[in-house]
Amino acid sequence: MPQFEFATVPSQIIWLAITFVALYFIMSWFALPKVGGVIEQRTNRIAGDLDEADRLRRDAERSTEVYQTSLAEARAKAHTIHQEKRDATTAELETIRKAVEAELEEKLSAAETRISEMRNKALAEIKDVAVDTAGDIIERLSGITVDRPVVAAAVESAGRAGKA
Repeated sequence: MPQFEFATVPSQIIWLAITFVALYFIMSWFALPKVGGVIEQRTNRIAGDLDEADRLRRDAERSTEVYQTSLAEARAKAHTIHQEKRDATTAELETIRKAVEAELEEKLSAAETRISEMRNKALAEIKDVAVDTAGDIIERLSGITVDRPVVAAAVESAGRAGKA
């Protein structure tokens, strides 16, 4: 193998050094600046993306704060509207309740008056029925016809005696 021949080692080392220096200069003048430019572009792009992401994050936080504030205001307004409607409805229902109670009270009073009149009328009719019945009973039992005013006086005195 030629690389293991000691006679050619010094020339191989010289050519290695020449090739290394040539490659070093070619790489440092041509390839490395391009690679460095690409790396710098990527670094700048990443930094720009990070700045943009930070700006968007701050905007999102501001938007969230505005949203939360608007939501709190809307809730407060809704609560106020709800309370106003509730109070108005309660007042309206109270007015209706009072009107219905007054109407029912009026109907109850009228009904009590009618009941009282009917009771008085029934009591008057009962007296007439009692007088007629007492006259019929006396006539059937004794065979005597009694005048109606006499029977009415007797029923009246019996009614007073029963109350006492």
